Amino acid sequence: MNKGIRTLVSAAVLTAGLTSAAFAAEKKYTIGYDNYFMGNSWSVQLAAEFKAEAEKHKDQVDVVYVESAGDTQKQIANIEDLITKKVDAIITTPTSPTALIPALKKARAAGIKVILLASTIKSQDYDALVTVDDVAFGRAGAEWLVKQLNGKGDIIVLNGIAGLSTSDDRFKGAKEVFDKYPDIKIVAAVNASWDYAQGKQAVSNLLAANPKIDGVWSQGGAMTLGAIDAFEAAQRPLVPMTGEDNNGYLKRWKALEGKGFDSIGTSKPTWLGSEALIVTIKLLNGEKVEKDMILPVPTITAADLDKFVKPELSDSFWAGTRLTDDQVKAIFAN
Repeated sequence: MNKGIRTLVSAAVLTAGLTSAAFAAEKKYTIGYDNYFMGNSWSVQLAAEFKAEAEKHKDQVDVVYVESAGDTQKQIANIEDLITKKVDAIITTPTSPTALIPALKKARAAGIKVILLASTIKSQDYDALVTVDDVAFGRAGAEWLVKQLNGKGDIIVLNGIAGLSTSDDRFKGAKEVFDKYPDIKIVAAVNASWDYAQGKQAVSNLLAANPKIDGVWSQGGAMTLGAIDAFEAAQRPLVPMTGEDNNGYLKRWKALEGKGFDSIGTSKPTWLGSEALIVTIKLLNGEKVEKDMILPVPTITAADLDKFVKPELSDSFWAGTRLTDDQVKAIFAN
């Protein structure tokens, strides 16, 4: 090959390489985001965190949004639909620890990355998990409550949704603590779906049936708000209660300071929605990520309550966020 031909070939190869590199740099990923539930403000803010992060990366990702409305069968159908659309990744919050496994296996077999957000499954059929340690979440509140009660007393338990790993793991962590104290008696444990109205009704019923309740272990701020209102409606003295980092709850806690009430606010930050997208992009770019990103549980006590309560923001706001105050106001307009 003479010098002129070699030069032309080298130039062609170099140009092809540059074109290929430019194409790779310009490639956009299609991500399927399963909005698993919009029935409470935490879920609404979780989705908003994801959308705000997606807006920052709109040159890198296109998002296909689906909604499952807390229905496991609908969630499975949505995942199947995303597989048909040949997305590059699926981010989902499993509403069942087992039912989604076949669909997620199918997605991975098709070369689709599977990212679990804030909830787990009973298999390894996923590429990354982004959550907090829900067992530690439950344990933190239980340890605080036991200390408040000096290791003895009759308590009631307010769980979330039976069968959902978040709820089951939180109660598992709490019970590990309570089981160490034979003088702590759980007189009733009910599922109230992390909902204010269900929490209030459940506690009203339990107050009527139990003349002595010394403490409330609740795994959701809205349920704890309902518990406070139920105690007050029944004209029963408030007892130590565990809560969450929900702004409505933090406001009530602040208002009750100096009136013999104390609490702890454990947190599952809604910024997990943002983090899930960051992890997904890293995976798609071929970067190594931790398969199980299980983050520590932030807690709020009376000593730092003022740092987290936001009197000017909606009751629906959750303190563990990456959203700006303006974004929060737009989402939760009073």
